[in-house]
Amino acid sequence: LLLLKFGRDAESQSDELGVEYSSKIGYDAHEMAEFFNTLARKSSEAGADQIPEFLSTHPNPLNRKERVHELADEWQTQLNAQDLEVGRNSYLEMIDGIVYGEDPRQGFVEDWTFYHPQLKFEMPVPNGWRYQNSPQQFQMAPADGKALMFLALASGSNPQEAAGGLVEQYQLQVLSSTNKTVNGNSAVEIIGQQVTQEATADTPAGTPTVKVKITIIEYDGLLYQLTGACGASDFNSYVSQFDATMEGFKLLNNQDKLGRLPERLDIRTINQGMTLQQALSANGIPAERFDEFAVLNGMLLTDNLESGTLLKVLEGVQP
Repeated sequence: LLLLKFGRDAESQSDELGVEYSSKIGYDAHEMAEFFNTLARKSSEAGADQIPEFLSTHPNPLNRKERVHELADEWQTQLNAQDLEVGRNSYLEMIDGIVYGEDPRQGFVEDWTFYHPQLKFEMPVPNGWRYQNSPQQFQMAPADGKALMFLALASGSNPQEAAGGLVEQYQLQVLSSTNKTVNGNSAVEIIGQQVTQEATADTPAGTPTVKVKITIIEYDGLLYQLTGACGASDFNSYVSQFDATMEGFKLLNNQDKLGRLPERLDIRTINQGMTLQQALSANGIPAERFDEFAVLNGMLLTDNLESGTLLKVLEGVQP
């Protein structure tokens, strides 16, 4: 709870400074307040609205909105500010063509396979598992949270050296170590476990707690570690899924996947009055993405747009 407070305090201070700085250079900070409507809508989609504010690392977006409106009034009164600028159009023009969403060139999942076009490999993801991609690693876990598997780069000059470093890093008791190949690539497979170091009333020293399977694969000049871990008693339930992913690591040569490009924003001008929903439809946004682009534009689908309004849609999508 102490750390949560630091997170909220930092956000509150950023709001205060944002209002102060923007007001001093002639912008209308009330527009900043309205952005928190968008945050609230995204939080609601993710289920974050169900978390009490005192357990959240960020202040409630709607509370922040009210506070920023108050701060904006205070600064505009203090500065006797008039004819304040909004700058919506100039901002939208600056982000025209920007990448929207995740960049598939950095990895994406499709039909329970993880593809990485830049590094030119693919591997299966266990069906139904949740996953998260980041520049450092690709993580996978079942919904019950009883296991974890991840892909990351490993350190070392060869798979054997990398495996030894991971055994030491994870303080593993090695049960087996095997040199092998995975789809033509040199590899090392380690099965190990972490054990209790000291006895307790219920558990003697040396009792296995976590069991781990690691496969280090040398591929295209890099070393990749695929690590699967779970409670020692659950290992037999998950090892087949670990195996399928680790044994499925291979060269990506599907040209469709290799050539996958990110979506980019296209800023377009509405040439006549209409609702946001009509404007999205007229600009090629499919109906199943209407809500997504309403949030992105900070509007409601029923909002009436004037002729000349700039709108965020997708590049390459034809009206």
